[in-house]
Amino acid sequence: MSVLVVGSIAIDSVETPYGKRKKVLGGSAVYFSVSASFFTTVYPVGVVGTDFPRTYISLLGQRGIDVNGIEIARGKTFRWAGKYGYDLNQAQTISTALNCFRDFSPKLRPEHRRLPYVFLANIDPNLQLMVLKKVAAPRFVACDSMNYWIQHERKALARLLKRVDVFILNDAEARLFSGESNLIKAAKYIFSLGPERVIIKRGDGGSLFVTSGQGCFIAPAYLMEEIKDPTGAGDSFAGGFMGFVSKTGDLSERGLRKAVIYGTVMASFCVQDFGPDNLLKIKPRDVTRRLGDYRRITCF
Repeated sequence: MSVLVVGSIAIDSVETPYGKRKKVLGGSAVYFSVSASFFTTVYPVGVVGTDFPRTYISLLGQRGIDVNGIEIARGKTFRWAGKYGYDLNQAQTISTALNCFRDFSPKLRPEHRRLPYVFLANIDPNLQLMVLKKVAAPRFVACDSMNYWIQHERKALARLLKRVDVFILNDAEARLFSGESNLIKAAKYIFSLGPERVIIKRGDGGSLFVTSGQGCFIAPAYLMEEIKDPTGAGDSFAGGFMGFVSKTGDLSERGLRKAVIYGTVMASFCVQDFGPDNLLKIKPRDVTRRLGDYRRITCF
């Protein structure tokens, strides 16, 4: 099976206590696509400027990612620069230049409209809803968001959630959106808007998967001795989750819980190097081996 992702493609500059990198490949659609490509065929839709290195597009294509949905627009590519302290759960934005991403209007090709699995990465919920309306009959839809859209496009986000199967957001966003400090109550509020499943990311605390009928599932983060760059970890999680769902087609509670674990494992690979470099280096056997390690440290 295959999965559609609509999101940002960027050039990032990142500094953490463990080093710094300039002009690395980034963006939500990139991290998602590389992660999901271990399990399924991925069709990203995004926009880059004429300054975007063609080697990056070739790199994605070499991973079996369909790059035909990447539009090259006049102007410069979306750029983000950020810095992390020793609390790697919090990023300090140094600069953001939307450039051609400011006028991004997703263009879906005929093959995109027929895809059964859809991930709407962190963009304006009005655009997310526009994309979803163009997809013929999606079997399973997940979306992400952020504080800015929760605060400034709340009504549009609420309209979108009526058509979404799972909402993925972090703990701070869940509390902001729901007005509840307790994450279980926050999830129940989100259920009232439409989705029957919520995944709340908690950084190095792992994730909380809550369903309206089945209850809660807690997935701890994979234990790491060194984390170089947490940028893209959430999108890598979503890529592992949706990629595995696309591969198996299993939407049962058991199947989705297993997908959460695969998402957790893929996020752990992402943070071990800057940008998506480590995700681009590893092999399927590395994923299998780490899944076994994760099973051992979480089993009792």
